[in-house]
Amino acid sequence: MTLHAASREALASAEIRLAEVTGEAGADSAALGNELLAVVDLLGREIGLRRAVADASSDPEARTRLVRALLTGKVSEQALRVLDAVVAARWSSPRELVDGVESLGRNALLTSAEKAGKLDAVEDQLFRIARIVVSNPELEQTLSDQTAPGDAKRRLVRELLQSKVDEITLALVEQVVGRSAGRSVGFNLDQLVKLAAQRRERSVAYVTSASELSAEQRERLAEQLHRIYGRPIGLHVEVDARLGGGLVVRVGDEVIDGSTAGRIAELRRQLA
Repeated sequence: MTLHAASREALASAEIRLAEVTGEAGADSAALGNELLAVVDLLGREIGLRRAVADASSDPEARTRLVRALLTGKVSEQALRVLDAVVAARWSSPRELVDGVESLGRNALLTSAEKAGKLDAVEDQLFRIARIVVSNPELEQTLSDQTAPGDAKRRLVRELLQSKVDEITLALVEQVVGRSAGRSVGFNLDQLVKLAAQRRERSVAYVTSASELSAEQRERLAEQLHRIYGRPIGLHVEVDARLGGGLVVRVGDEVIDGSTAGRIAELRRQLA
C-alpha cells in the first residue's frame, strides 16, 4: 500500500490509537479487526459517505459526529475510538482513507493472532493459500475479477477454506477477495504474508526447491540468510521439481538462483 505524505501521517496517528485500544485489558482484537473491515466494505459501497469522512475542508469534529451517528450500536466503542482518530485526521484522498482503515483492520486481526500464539500458523496458511491461488490461473482470475460481486467471492472462499484454516486466516482472505483494489489476489495475499512477518521484525524469503527441505536444511538456510541480510528471515518453501536441483531464493527484489535450471539458463545467455 502506497500512501501520500498526509495519509501516512494520518495512518500513523490512527495506528497509535489502534495500539492503545488493542492493548487494553479484555480487548478483543479479532472482533475489532472484523468491525474495521466491515467499515471498509461500507465505505467502498457508499461513495458519498466516503467523500464526506475524507473531506479535509470540513470540521474534523463534524466528521467524527457523522461516523458515530451512523455506527453507534452497530460496532463496538473500541472500533468507534479507532475511527475517531481516522476521520479526524487529514487524508490525501477518500481512497487512501479507506486503504488506511483496511490496514488497521488487518493489523488488528494479526494482533489477535499474535496474542493467541497463532501468528506463525496464520502466516504459513496465508502463504500456502497464496501459492494455491497463483498456481491456478482460473481460480485467481475468478477471485480477482472486480466485476464479480464481493459477497459471491467471499462465499466461494468460505466454501473452500472453512474448517481448514484458522478463523483469522479466513477473515483476512475473505477481505482480500472482497476488495482486490486493482491488484491480483495472489499479490495481495503475499502482502499479508509480509505484514505478518514484519510483526516479528523479520523479512520473508520465498524459497523454491527442487525437493523437500529437511528441518535441518531449513534452519541452515535461515541462518545463512540472516548473515547475508543482517536480520532474521522467515522462510516460505514450495517444491518445484522442474528446477532439476538446488534452490531459488527471493527476498524482496533480490533473487538468488542456485538451481540447475538457473545455471543452464545463465550458460545459454553466455553462449548466445
